[in-house]
Amino acid sequence: LSDRFFTVDNLLNQGRMMTEAGIIAVAMTFIIVSGGIDLSVGSTLGLSAIVLGMAWKDAGLPLPLAMLLAVVVGGICGLLNGYIIIKSKMPPMIATLGTLALYRGLAEGLSQARSVRGYPEWFYTLGQGEVGGIPTQLWLLAAIAIAGAIVLAFTTFGRVTYAIGSNETAGRFSGMPVERAKLLIYTFSGLMAGLAATIFVSRVSTTRSDMGTGIEMDVISAVVLGGTSIFGGRGTMTGTLLGLVLIQTLKNGLTLAGIKGDGTIIVIGSILILTILGSNLFDRLRQS
Repeated sequence: LSDRFFTVDNLLNQGRMMTEAGIIAVAMTFIIVSGGIDLSVGSTLGLSAIVLGMAWKDAGLPLPLAMLLAVVVGGICGLLNGYIIIKSKMPPMIATLGTLALYRGLAEGLSQARSVRGYPEWFYTLGQGEVGGIPTQLWLLAAIAIAGAIVLAFTTFGRVTYAIGSNETAGRFSGMPVERAKLLIYTFSGLMAGLAATIFVSRVSTTRSDMGTGIEMDVISAVVLGGTSIFGGRGTMTGTLLGLVLIQTLKNGLTLAGIKGDGTIIVIGSILILTILGSNLFDRLRQS
């Protein structure tokens, strides 16, 4: 329907736009494989972005230090999520739904509806530059995804993650460090949200408190569409990346075809529901 879809410029631009969700999706794969979920990643991204802007503009910190602080704040948010889930035995969905509101409220309170602009030119290289004709952030996403795939598929920590998702109680009685692994997984999610915030700010050249709103839907959809079981115990990083590409392709293709934003959301939501239903049906057939 559009001759602009399969152009190099459009495909590279879509690569730029899916990087933030992709980086978070790497961490979300670990979370969902372990049987959990993190709904607060978008709010964590927004809070980290505000911290970056205010630390540089208002506190006068050097920008590299402000960038590091943004990632650390994201990690602290993830650590708090893991601590709440472990200590209170609260379902991850409820715990992170609460912190979703908490972190977004903190971001809005700190920013007071102000945006931060005027970053130095070198900062935009991260979100707008290219290396070898490929967007800079895509190289970063590739490195993180490869590292995540290796850890998930070939390390003891990855085996523990799968075991927690398959049967957490059995894993605990087997002597696995279940609580430590879950804490590390949620902290990793926060760190990746903080890193995504830094890239996001560099790409759009400004900082606002509403950054990351709704990104959790794209992230979770990409992971689930990639074959990771929402109930835990099954999933691959390759599947997540394929799901991510599918989500971004749908969003871009439908937009170029003249479909409005609400129609795109309906299509993605419908595909997600059908995927989960199909996955459940496949599991039942396999078990029978």
